[in-house]
Amino acid sequence: MTPRSTPWKAFLVFLGPLMLSNILQSLSGTINNVYLGQMIGVRALAAVSAFFPILFFFISFILGLGTGASVLIGQAHGARDLGKVKAIAGTALAVALVGGLAVSLFGGAFTRTLLAMLGTPADILLDATAYAHVVLLSIPGLFAFLLVTAMMRGVGDTVTPLLSLVVFTAVGLLVTPALIRGWAGLPALGVTSGAWASLGSLLVTLAWLAVHLRRRGHPLAPDATLLRALWVDWKLLRAVLRIGVPSGVQIVVVALAEVAVLSLVNGFGSDATAAYGVVTQVLSYVQFPAMSIAITASILGAQAIGAGHADRLGDITRAGLVLNLLITTSLVVLTLLCSRAIIGLFITSPSVIELAQGLLHIVLWSSILLGMAGVLGGVMRASGTVLAPTAISISCILAVELPVAYLLSRRIGIDGVWIAYPVTFGAILALQAIYYRQVWRKRAIHRMV
Repeated sequence: MTPRSTPWKAFLVFLGPLMLSNILQSLSGTINNVYLGQMIGVRALAAVSAFFPILFFFISFILGLGTGASVLIGQAHGARDLGKVKAIAGTALAVALVGGLAVSLFGGAFTRTLLAMLGTPADILLDATAYAHVVLLSIPGLFAFLLVTAMMRGVGDTVTPLLSLVVFTAVGLLVTPALIRGWAGLPALGVTSGAWASLGSLLVTLAWLAVHLRRRGHPLAPDATLLRALWVDWKLLRAVLRIGVPSGVQIVVVALAEVAVLSLVNGFGSDATAAYGVVTQVLSYVQFPAMSIAITASILGAQAIGAGHADRLGDITRAGLVLNLLITTSLVVLTLLCSRAIIGLFITSPSVIELAQGLLHIVLWSSILLGMAGVLGGVMRASGTVLAPTAISISCILAVELPVAYLLSRRIGIDGVWIAYPVTFGAILALQAIYYRQVWRKRAIHRMV
């Protein structure tokens, strides 16, 4: 973005690939849930939904690691230091693989106990445990896949991650129903079909990715240099963690909060657990554009600061807020108008459809508030202000979301759990806006100009 250019065009150029990648990343799980809900039933969907927050908790560590690694790789790539790119990638991959193997080997021993502690309804506990055991087998490959795609964006490659997600989704789309029904001589695996299909998709995608990267001579292609770098360089790891830990901590707190919320939801029975799974899936798609806009605001803000044009941060912030208002609001309205049909893609039980629709109407509009807060936090992070936006989000999750969800669920039932989300998102937006206007804008910009 040049000093005199408008941020609108730059925003739109970034948003397309980001939103499409985010959508495809979640589409595989959505397809599995649709297949399970339609081809097996509500109990199967509930069993899968019961394990999702635990899986997200594991993934949160890798997302933080990927954030730090991609920033350092971007710096090394900009300096044309391919050796350092490989060294950073090797260190991050080594940590991801060791962590993934540890989770895969030891996680299964505690899965049933953990699910029971979270109050997973007895009628789905066995299926949820079986599903979790298969998912845990795929954790090393999943960690590697998520980390590699994040690091590729660090070298300016957004197309290959998108293509790899297309491969992953396409394989799952074909294999999942075949495993549910036992087509083409395959075993009928029931509730675990989606997990086995995801494992197969990961193996195919990682193989395709390795061949594709080598053919292109990609900076992150698996070659002898990368293999030699596949060990933990503690100095590099400290640098990666210094950047990635704040983001990782926030993601971990969000994951733990979702685990706590799920334990409240489980107390209302397996129908409520199934409705939780559907609502979170629909909500994630509505929030993807808001997340992408926040990421884009952070990227454009960092570029403006690096180019010595900190005066453009106000324009970037306004563009992000307006785009969030237009795009996210449009998606919220469209989804609410079509909510019954959308929920019907996942489940067939009329009572669960009615429950999920009511919950969706309570929470969906608050995605607009979350998107606004994301833009403000993203711009502040671009200037290096990380701790305050992160602390605000974490404090609201711990001090607002969890207490409100607990108290209201005891007073008015399952609706109270979902009312906690708009209350929390509103609190985050209010505090981020106050800090942005009263503290950050007065201090940070003056230091940069």
